[in-house]
Amino acid sequence: MQHAVWSYDAVMYEMNVRQLTEESTFAAAMRHLRHLRDMGVDVVWLMPVYPIGVVDRKGLLGSYYSISDYCNINPEFGTMEDFKAFVEEAHRLGMKVVLDWVANHTSRDAKWLKEKSVSWYERDEQGAAKVPWDWSDTAKLNYEEKAVWQGQIESMKFWMQNYGVDGFRCDMAMLVPLAFWQEVRRELQGVKSDVFMLAEAEGAEFFDGAFDACYGWELHHAMVDVAQGKSRVCELRNKIYSQLNGNPQTSTHLAFTSNHDENSWSGSEQLRFGAALEAMTALTFVLPRSMPLIYTGQEIGYDHSFEFFEKDAMPPFVANEATARYRSLSCMKHQFSALNSADKGGSFVEIDTNAPDCLLVFVRENEQGRVVYLANLSPYKVFSDFHTGIYAGEYEDALSGEPTTLYEHTWGDMGPWSFRLLTKKF
Repeated sequence: MQHAVWSYDAVMYEMNVRQLTEESTFAAAMRHLRHLRDMGVDVVWLMPVYPIGVVDRKGLLGSYYSISDYCNINPEFGTMEDFKAFVEEAHRLGMKVVLDWVANHTSRDAKWLKEKSVSWYERDEQGAAKVPWDWSDTAKLNYEEKAVWQGQIESMKFWMQNYGVDGFRCDMAMLVPLAFWQEVRRELQGVKSDVFMLAEAEGAEFFDGAFDACYGWELHHAMVDVAQGKSRVCELRNKIYSQLNGNPQTSTHLAFTSNHDENSWSGSEQLRFGAALEAMTALTFVLPRSMPLIYTGQEIGYDHSFEFFEKDAMPPFVANEATARYRSLSCMKHQFSALNSADKGGSFVEIDTNAPDCLLVFVRENEQGRVVYLANLSPYKVFSDFHTGIYAGEYEDALSGEPTTLYEHTWGDMGPWSFRLLTKKF
């Protein structure tokens, strides 16, 4: 499947408009776009921007994912004109905008519940719209009713045709039929040939005429388990190869240390990764067939788990070491096409070491350049001993910019969670 050309070297940022600024508005968020552009962000994924239901609302402000009207703007964030200005500014700065799309359910007081046929929703024995899982503020749509398919597609087209959005991140994509997403893809490509579709799902089937990218949940959880000492690098390595071998060559997986779910329900990335955070963050930028994700607050290293249903703004943006680190990683991603996603990236070659349960060393390379990742992904000081062979030579450190040498026989102590990220242009 042909993907948007701009997506191959893209760095994605998930924007939580409610928590990004004290104002919680598009107008305030728009001022943040330049910071993101300067940091190397290419595409902004906006968490749902639509009005939130009132019936059975969770917390004071409610869940973004309890939508009452697919074709309107949450007044908490501003107006339709404010949203349009936000998208136009992002485009002026050279960034794409992707909307979060929730196809499985609406709120329990949604416009569709009032205006559409009862057949648009799955019903219980009393005739009430069913509640999926324990999401008590939502109502389950009925995908046996083809009118629902067209209603969804027309709503998605509304944002593309009238506001120029570039694609969609599709919430819990596995809960609705794959055939629906395949039809969505066909219809939306008629509006924008380079539409980008990201599934919050995992499985080779989602790349069959539907999505450009899926979540890399299994790999993410393997990273967390290694960071927390629940497993060793061997398990992480297995997940990397499983993701590579179990999906089409044209597939892309989102690589991340945080997102809105992980941050709010499992804790901040600092809590979950501890001392392993920097090494794992670097890993998300160099994994094969991957697109790195930065979540709101990570750009300043904010150690905080956001409230999900309440106002809980991050501090005002002031560039710091975390910002500089992401800028360096993004610059590397853009400069080395060997790191491109899907089938546009370079080779992935692992170098054998004396401590495979702790060390992860691999090379990404194509005719234009080479990136080498060397890491001790363990809480122990490890004596490393391995041969780099044809990859020995002079490099630049991707984070410091300093020249460095990779010797043919590399040996010595590596500290806990230490890593090197080396680059060379051909």
